[in-house]
Amino acid sequence: MYQRILVAVDGSQTSRRAFEAALALAKSSGAVLQPLYVVENTPLYFEAPGYDPSVLRNRLIDEGKELGAEFARFMAAQGVKGELVVTEASSLDDVSAVVLKAAADFNADLLVMGTHGRRGFQRLILGSVAERCVRQASLPVLLIPSAAAKESKDAGSAP
Repeated sequence: MYQRILVAVDGSQTSRRAFEAALALAKSSGAVLQPLYVVENTPLYFEAPGYDPSVLRNRLIDEGKELGAEFARFMAAQGVKGELVVTEASSLDDVSAVVLKAAADFNADLLVMGTHGRRGFQRLILGSVAERCVRQASLPVLLIPSAAAKESKDAGSAP
């Protein structure tokens, strides 16, 4: 079925659900799984005295490494091979290009991602990263909706 699965993660609940789905698929098909964490180097729209953008960038890189360690434990427990890759995007609107390039470089035969991550207001202006990936992808894309996390919580608390 699948041999190489790339899953885009950003630490959001939706991307964690996408990771869980990708992990289950990788386990059932014996695929190698590569979680991908993209650090966005957002352009500065204002100058503020004492503001150092490297502090945020470094924190995002650290978060990617923390997710990598966490996901590595889950993957090892399931017997799934692979490791998280942390990479950087040069601006807000090229995260989808970075994800698609990473999928091509990995020779992925499936891309898994959540429909909504941390993008917030930018999604209204630019369109979501997931939407742009679906439109531009040359491989199958499995989207995990943000509602999936809420529905599973609701189902677990039902009488």
